[in-house]
Amino acid sequence: MIIDTNVQPHFRYNAEIRRYLPEAHKLRSIPDVEQQWYQAPGGDYRQDLYGEHYPGSDPETVGRHLFDDMGVTYAILNPLTRGNIADYLLNSRICAAVNDWLLDRWLEPDTADRFRGTIRVNPEDPKGAVAESERLAGHPKLVQVGVPMQSREPYGKPMFEPIWEAAAAHGLPVAVHINGGNGVDHPPTFAGHAHTYPGYAAFMPLNYFVHLAALIVEGVFGRHPGLKFVFADGGYDILTPLMWRLDTFWLSMRDQTPWVDRYPSEYLPGHVRFCSSVFDGPMEAEKTRRWMDFSDKAGLLMYGSSYPHWSTSPPEAIADGLDDAQRAKILWQNASELYGLKERV
Repeated sequence: MIIDTNVQPHFRYNAEIRRYLPEAHKLRSIPDVEQQWYQAPGGDYRQDLYGEHYPGSDPETVGRHLFDDMGVTYAILNPLTRGNIADYLLNSRICAAVNDWLLDRWLEPDTADRFRGTIRVNPEDPKGAVAESERLAGHPKLVQVGVPMQSREPYGKPMFEPIWEAAAAHGLPVAVHINGGNGVDHPPTFAGHAHTYPGYAAFMPLNYFVHLAALIVEGVFGRHPGLKFVFADGGYDILTPLMWRLDTFWLSMRDQTPWVDRYPSEYLPGHVRFCSSVFDGPMEAEKTRRWMDFSDKAGLLMYGSSYPHWSTSPPEAIADGLDDAQRAKILWQNASELYGLKERV
């Protein structure tokens, strides 16, 4: 079994989202799908996807590429919204529209039962985010809550905790994915804006560690034992040195965080997962197996293709160099345990 935990379906055209908005918001100005600050030099999506349909917009085409060509058993759909918009109420309506569209166009028509979806919420509207989670948490094909990597504050801060509490209460992981470039966006690096796409692509995923460290240090994982976060954009290759550093600082300053009752790195197995990225890890496959042993990455990592992006990676590219146990964990076991997906007969 192969479970793809990182697929981004897209609207067929920019105005399609308006069909799912309330009347009061249908005429509002909404950013376009492709209004990104950083464009990949050869195009954002796989070259063979430019043609009859907008890349990633046709369920039949996506299913053929994932299930038939790449051998995927289940695909977790995590649609992008339209970035951080100054009008937080409009942003919440856009998230709800994306969720309704996902159900209407992708999940409900899926008679083969191979797609699963994400409840997109707006973290800058905690009350609205909780309400949206409550509205859809009971749907059997919606398996996680989705928020953008970009945020005004680290996700360990108290204003966000009601969102995480609601997700944990329903047994839903929280998926964090890059979702910017539209509306009011934040710098992709800790020190400001990158000049080029390579700078953006290399540094933007590292923002996950700010959220992860804050969730641990602020005691969020300690207060919510069932809460799990999925960081979907890679960057896990630098997880080990960053966690070593966090462990060291915590050990020498424990009096400031008495609610953190173990090494920060010890929170990882019970609370944190990553989606794979073709950019992460050693370039030589023969070194991959040993590298995976640091911080037990094989127990934290789940295969994600990043389809339909130009960096789409097939399962064999991620599994290259792994032993059988590591391969099974990454390609399906970790995701099966997290999302409750059983082997198909």
